[in-house]
Amino acid sequence: MKEIYLDNAATSYPKAPGVAETVSHFLSSIGCNVNRGAYTKAYQTEEVIYETRELLCRLFRFDKPENVVFTKNVTESMNVIIKGLLKSGDHVIVSSMEHNAVMRPLNNLRARNLEVDILECNKEGALSPDQVESLPSLIQANTKAVFMTAASNVCGTMLPLKEIGHFCRMNNIFFIVDSAQTAGFTEMDMNWLNVDALAFTGHKGLLGPQGIGGFLVNKRIEPSIEPLIEGGTGSFSELETQPACMPDKFEAGTLNIPGIFGLNAALKYLFKVGIDKIREQELHLLNLFMTRILEIPSAQLIGKSDLQDRTSIISINFPKHDNAEVSYLLYKEHGIMTRSGLHCAPSGHKTLGTFPHGTVRFSFSHFNTEEEVLKVIDCIWRSLNTL
Repeated sequence: MKEIYLDNAATSYPKAPGVAETVSHFLSSIGCNVNRGAYTKAYQTEEVIYETRELLCRLFRFDKPENVVFTKNVTESMNVIIKGLLKSGDHVIVSSMEHNAVMRPLNNLRARNLEVDILECNKEGALSPDQVESLPSLIQANTKAVFMTAASNVCGTMLPLKEIGHFCRMNNIFFIVDSAQTAGFTEMDMNWLNVDALAFTGHKGLLGPQGIGGFLVNKRIEPSIEPLIEGGTGSFSELETQPACMPDKFEAGTLNIPGIFGLNAALKYLFKVGIDKIREQELHLLNLFMTRILEIPSAQLIGKSDLQDRTSIISINFPKHDNAEVSYLLYKEHGIMTRSGLHCAPSGHKTLGTFPHGTVRFSFSHFNTEEEVLKVIDCIWRSLNTL
């Protein structure tokens, strides 16, 4: 049985061509650390790491490579930003579609007198102009930041970052964006969007390996964020306090250098193919899937039913069946890999009306084909007829 992978919102597969070979080459032929050795391989490794920072600046239209910080993923990035930025008595605003990478650290800080207000999205997971206009009513004298996902990992709906970013800048509020589901799918310009900090992960749309991610911070917000982890950086070793220079301020300990090498190869692939072409292919496959899934009476599409302002993630509810059972049967009988449940975003599911039963999520890659999509639709029909 040929397997079909449709769980790219969790992690992309396959990875970009050249990623595995690049990681292997580093481990087998280079293997050194950086900022610690005065020899050629160490200098060459640092060049690749700096080049990767530059590639990420190109991706997000940013102009300070030294302000690109590497972490493991968006979750770690958000923890660094949230716990380093927010203090007792601060107030923040989030959308109702946020992932637990944002909600859990924020809720942890609520015990330390952090105030959190939620900007409610509609039943499609979107923010309408009227809802955006309601944002001023949530602002308080102690409002420090707005946190917002660029797109829902549940239903694929994209949120209006430009409008929110403009509002934040006009009101001197920090704007922090989670790009986990849009990086590699659509162009993002931090300056044009008025984003102060942007968190990314390498293993989803960027088509890199797991365990490498990071964040970009502008000069407006960086001084306000205290490091979460402190330790050796290879710089200013005479000091027993954390260096204040970037990116050392946030990069204590040995980096995931094999992951950075893999991300470097993935970013070069994305630029070679073109993000616009990747998005066009993924939305083409989504449209085909969406058209056919709407023909199944017992399948309920969750979120937007058109291609406007959305990614290639789609959630389906099967009201007459157990969604987990449908997902399991699709794999057991047909080799189709999806994800069922709440997708680490209970707030989003409450907004969409799919809590606590969740959905079956299908998330496409440009490596998928029309033939695979049509087979999946046929297998959904067949699976539902056996339940």
